[in-house]
Amino acid sequence: MTIAYVLINTEKGKEAEVLKQIRGIENIKEAHTVYGVYDLIVKVEANSMRELKKVLNEIRKIDNVRATMTTVCAESEKQEKKEDSM
Repeated sequence: MTIAYVLINTEKGKEAEVLKQIRGIENIKEAHTVYGVYDLIVKVEANSMRELKKVLNEIRKIDNVRATMTTVCAESEKQEKKEDSM
């Protein structure tokens, strides 16, 4: 499994429109608007780098996407939530 996070810059005021389109793409597991340098952050899970590349190309083709930066995870480990013993 290949996991990547994609940071996205959109045209001003188009964040919600782009987010709606991104949520319709297969392999998108999470998508959020954020404050800061980037406008959106997206989590992608793909079976291969080839599949990831396909998803990234779909994202880049969306109208009002200005730029993307992708970080591919080297390793993943899920943390179990510890319950407070109070």
